[in-house]
Amino acid sequence: MTPSETSFKYPRRRLIRWLMSRAARLTLGTLADFRIEGQENLPKEGPLIVVANHFHFIDVVTIVASMPWPLDFLGGFNFIDAPRFVTWLPQLWGYYPVRRGSASMLAIRAAKAVLAQEGALMVFPEGGSWAEVLVYARPGVPYLTAQTGAPILPVGIDGNPDIFSALRRRRRARVTVRIGKPFGPYRMSDRGRARRQRLDEIGHDIMRHIAELIPPSRHGVYSQDPTLRAAAEEVAAFPWEYASEVDAGAKYPQPPASSKG
Repeated sequence: MTPSETSFKYPRRRLIRWLMSRAARLTLGTLADFRIEGQENLPKEGPLIVVANHFHFIDVVTIVASMPWPLDFLGGFNFIDAPRFVTWLPQLWGYYPVRRGSASMLAIRAAKAVLAQEGALMVFPEGGSWAEVLVYARPGVPYLTAQTGAPILPVGIDGNPDIFSALRRRRRARVTVRIGKPFGPYRMSDRGRARRQRLDEIGHDIMRHIAELIPPSRHGVYSQDPTLRAAAEEVAAFPWEYASEVDAGAKYPQPPASSKG
């Protein structure tokens, strides 16, 4: 699905999204011991950028079940880690696809349009769910918050990777969504290398806010434990850095030969 300029109206697909959010909450409540904490921190209005850790493909369903708004999402063009039987759900909800490894200017324009209409935008800052601990944020969310002045709502998702293994043991995993207090916005006037450094600083701050909402064992590269931090560094590299978009059969593309070594 490639959005056109005329599809940037917010909110969209109200009835479909309302039905899907109710179905998501019912499904999670059936499959797991599903809890939401910190709902008092939910702002009454936008604009707002919602951010969360991304450890499992079901994180999207969890966010839909937890948030009171008809969120618009930025998401990967291909759903690499999700089973095929669920890949139609984002299409039904409607989202703005981002081609990994490229600037995705159409998605950025859509995101800015949503925020300009005081909408709520959801982005997973890490850019994928290849790790089960926190890794570094991609520059997209820092760029959007600096460009738009939108505040950020941090969310921690805990327990999704355990759902299906618990069900095989005829148990229900505990899944907890913790909603933090909004923070930001950030501003940025730097250029060149200083600009990229500023984006990295904003990204680190965003991820630290998320870290406060999940167990310390999942803090990854933001852990205070040097052993956990070192283990996270081994998986922290963005797997799609060298691909304009991932081929369906290439889960982890390799860098070009000229960049190795």
